Amino acid sequence: MIRRLITLFITIPLAIVLIALAVANRHSVPLHLDVFNSQNAALTVHAPMFLWLLSAVAIGVLAGGIGTWIAQGKHRKMERRYKKEAASLRYEVEDRKRTKDAEPETGGTLLLSR
Repeated sequence: MIRRLITLFITIPLAIVLIALAVANRHSVPLHLDVFNSQNAALTVHAPMFLWLLSAVAIGVLAGGIGTWIAQGKHRKMERRYKKEAASLRYEVEDRKRTKDAEPETGGTLLLSR
């Protein structure tokens, strides 16, 4: 349900705006890679404006995704550690159940300690 709302209220309007920008900005614009000499034709790239806009959006999405992935590294590490600990505890409990089933009933009392 949330995914459908996100698609409806964010993705679709964003796509409409990007398509409108692409249609309105079809003329070719230069990108000067030489900041000191903008007249240098060897370091100038001509492309439609919408291509530069969409490229900037794509680079921003990639940079944000990489930054988020790096920031969440400690959480992924802790999750791996917790999964490993849970698995070892599960094996320990199963082992104790097996050894308990193998031992005969002694009728002893259960002592609880703090």
